[in-house]
Amino acid sequence: MGFGGAAPDVGAVPSSLMTVGPTLRLDDDELSTCVACGLCLPHCPTFRVTGEERYSPRGRIDAMRAVQWRGDPVDDELVDFMETCVQCRGCEPACPSGVPFGRLMEQTRASLTEHHGRSPWWSRVAFPLLRHRRLLAIASRTLALAQRARLVPRRVGLGRLPIRPGPAIAATGDDVWLFTGCVMDAWMRDTHRSTAALLDAAATTYAVAPGGCCGALAAHAGQHDEAVRCAEATIITHHGEAPVLVNSAGCGAAMKEYGHLLGTDEARAFASRVLDVHEWLAGRLRAAAEPLATRPTVIVQDPCHLRHVQGAHTQVRTVLAAVADVAELDDDGLCCGAGGAFSATQPRLAGEIRDRKLAAIGRAQHATGARIVASANPGCIMHLRAAGVDARHPVDIVAAELGLR
Repeated sequence: MGFGGAAPDVGAVPSSLMTVGPTLRLDDDELSTCVACGLCLPHCPTFRVTGEERYSPRGRIDAMRAVQWRGDPVDDELVDFMETCVQCRGCEPACPSGVPFGRLMEQTRASLTEHHGRSPWWSRVAFPLLRHRRLLAIASRTLALAQRARLVPRRVGLGRLPIRPGPAIAATGDDVWLFTGCVMDAWMRDTHRSTAALLDAAATTYAVAPGGCCGALAAHAGQHDEAVRCAEATIITHHGEAPVLVNSAGCGAAMKEYGHLLGTDEARAFASRVLDVHEWLAGRLRAAAEPLATRPTVIVQDPCHLRHVQGAHTQVRTVLAAVADVAELDDDGLCCGAGGAFSATQPRLAGEIRDRKLAAIGRAQHATGARIVASANPGCIMHLRAAGVDARHPVDIVAAELGLR
């Protein structure tokens, strides 16, 4: 493909001039939105660590156009461009043209998987597993034991996994649904119990559906059919009109986009019911929080899908402010490198991206004396813990400070 360090020619190609050849089945109107202004570059973590245009949003869009419009082959270079994207979507809020980069990336990966046979074998095995609670529990315990035996490479970026996740939460009513998910329930069930305790304190009852995957990881990896199966099952199990509260930023972002994924009125109606748990608690928790003798200082690290996709990061600060003083990072919300499965599939890049985040955390710790870092996404928490950071979910911090756990 031959993409170098210079800005690519990303001008729109009229349909009459498009080359007949392989296609990524992208929406040409969406693909033509990028005007190559470059305002996305400072917000792209892979561009920041490599300095290479091909690893930027506009470089990747040019690669998409080369196949879709100019008939270039689907080769290993194209696959590399797409697989090395963290899909943090930090470029989207910075884009004055409103390029739907997240959709373009997911659709490109889906096309590479479904129409060009470019899909890692492990993803075809792993992602369907997430829909089966018992199999996931067995796999998680096996992985935890392998960690104890030091059989899991540290470069994978996993924090210490629990051998036994403890008791599952039980429903108390039907004011809201509390989404438990797959990996979150297997690896961070204690956070579900903290969430339940805060809902109790806010006089909110909750229903709980059988555990299952929302499809976020499958969608990011281009496993479109698997993502659809997960979405349809999630909608069925969380029936009715009650709000669906989610304490995993990546899951919540995916569920809020079910309307686009499935393209049905039912999916759009469901998506409108989805809220990050902090959105629900922000206006309800203050009455439950009593003045504390001491207030810790907590550094906040925004998960990309909470900040850039859901736009719900300010509510995290509102909830934390009930019990703690909040300290900010100075990196303008740059990605930590977790990216769902990115830390496992691209450990070198993920590590370099995380190093920048660790430097920002170090500066905040030096300035404030704080040690605890709050992050509202399991992937970010595990990725930071693997580097020695005391990373915790905000609801765990708040529940502990209120003496609810």
